[in-house]
Amino acid sequence: MNAEFVNPFLQALQNVMSMMAQTELKPGKPQLKKDDVARGDVSGIIGMVGPQIKGSFSISFEENLACEIMNKMLGEMPDSVDDEVCDMVGEITNMVTGGAKKTLGEKGYEFDMATPIVVSGKDHTISHRSEGPKIIMPFSHIAGKAYIEICFDKIG
Repeated sequence: MNAEFVNPFLQALQNVMSMMAQTELKPGKPQLKKDDVARGDVSGIIGMVGPQIKGSFSISFEENLACEIMNKMLGEMPDSVDDEVCDMVGEITNMVTGGAKKTLGEKGYEFDMATPIVVSGKDHTISHRSEGPKIIMPFSHIAGKAYIEICFDKIG
């Protein structure tokens, strides 16, 4: 997996969290992911297709962190992952992918984004629709962990 594809997503996540939720997430070490089980309690996933690449991006938040981000963004502290938290995760997924799309577009990689899908619950699964390797990157915060997953097939 090329860092040229991964880094724009990492940077976009940091930008979105900092600007929208005044939250700094500390990046961990990227690894290959072999299963489909989400590491968080609520996940947004979005597909991307373009002439050179197709793939998907997901972000998963542990429940406490998702609720804390909701509190920072909207001034409401939910008790658990509810519909509003799921909507927020979908919006964050969209904003991060949009930020990465802009950066990748400047490097000549164009793609269209699908509408994000949000899944929640303990041990839910994330199905990436491409055959490439799945990279998972953990992020930590005092309120909990977040995980991004990136999976791309390079076409041509």
